[in-house]
Order: sequence, then C-alpha cells, then structure tokens
Amino acid sequence: MPYYGFYFDPTYILIIIGAVISLMASAKVNSTFNRYNQVRSMSGMTGAQAAQRILQSQGLYEVRVEHINGNLTDHYDPRSKVLRLSDSVYNSTSVAAIGVAAHECGHAIQDQREYAPLKIRGAIVPAANLGSKACWIFIIGGLLFGANSFLINIGILLFSLSVLFQLVTLPVEFDASRRAVAILGQTGILGGEELRGTRKVLSAAALTYVASAAAAILSLLRLILLFGNRRD
Repeated sequence: MPYYGFYFDPTYILIIIGAVISLMASAKVNSTFNRYNQVRSMSGMTGAQAAQRILQSQGLYEVRVEHINGNLTDHYDPRSKVLRLSDSVYNSTSVAAIGVAAHECGHAIQDQREYAPLKIRGAIVPAANLGSKACWIFIIGGLLFGANSFLINIGILLFSLSVLFQLVTLPVEFDASRRAVAILGQTGILGGEELRGTRKVLSAAALTYVASAAAAILSLLRLILLFGNRRD
C-alpha cells in the first residue's frame, strides 16, 4: 500500500487552505501599507526619527536605530539591542512607515520590561528552528524503515515545536502593535485620522501572523492524519 505522503491525497487540501490564507493576508498587508504609505504624517518625521523619539521617551537610550535593506524587513534584535528599519520605513515620512517603526519600538519596550511571551518566544527559537528542519529527517526515515511509528512520532513532535513558536508569536505581535498606537498618541507623533490609519496598517500586519499560525496548525494536522495513527 503506497503512503499518502508520497502521492496526492485528500489531506493536501489542508496545505492548499493554509497557502490561500497566507496569500490573502500578505495581499491585505501590502495593499494597506501601500495605501497609507502615500499619506504623509503631519509631523513630517521619518520612521527613523519617530523610532528615536519613542525609544527616548521610554528611556531606551541604549537601543540603536539602523537601516536595513529590503521591503518590510523591519525587526528588533534583542541580543544586540538594535532596531532595524527597512528601505520603505527608515527615511519615509508616511503614516504607514511611522506605524511600522513604532511597532518595532514596541518590541524593544517588551524586551526592557521583560514581557513574558517575548521571553518565552526567545527561549524556544532554537528548538523551533531545529524542529522545523529535523522533523522531515525523522518522518522520512520512519517511512523508509518500514513505517517506524517511533521515528515518525518524533518527527511530528519536532514539527509541533515550530507550531508552538507561531502561537506564542501572536500575543507578542498584538501587544507590540497595541503599545505602538498608544505611544504614538501619547507623544503626539500621530493623531486623529493618522492614528486610525496606523491602526489599520498594524491590524493588517497582524493578520499575517495569524495566517502563519493557521498554516502551521493545518500542516501539523495533515501530518497527524497521515502518520499519527500508524503502527510498527
């Protein structure tokens, strides 16, 4: 009897659903960002300037703001205390760019205040990275060695670590966006309609994390349906 994993089987629909959800979320964030990237902020501050002001307002003088190549490759590195802003954010004065910069500042604030979900996510990063790469070695190895359920189940367990990472990421990202909107209003960097526009940009960005988590869960479900009930 051929194994479903090597041929088309009904569970592929789960992968297709995950891919469609991810594509829709990506399209939403790109369209929303592009829309508000055309709206210049009243303050005239760039993303980098807004980030510096937010960090200083929170006493985070040790965090550096740097430029990084790419589009929406913005991120905060807690190990080196560096906030990196992409081409579309660093020198842009748009409402969207300032919102993204503020979101990354939200992560820096989480780091300073030892926000529990951020610490948990950081702790499981090595295991999640290892699990996402090694899981297929065990699953394929299990199939090659006569459908060895022990090896296959180890592979599924390793893959579940990457799913756990996706789930822990959700509260981290939602909280960073919440902090961003609040601080932008408190500091007066944005206000009124500008804040509403920024909230839309960050909400759209949050959908990409929800989509990634959903796709990961669907992939895990497929593995369980295919191999989870096999016996040696």
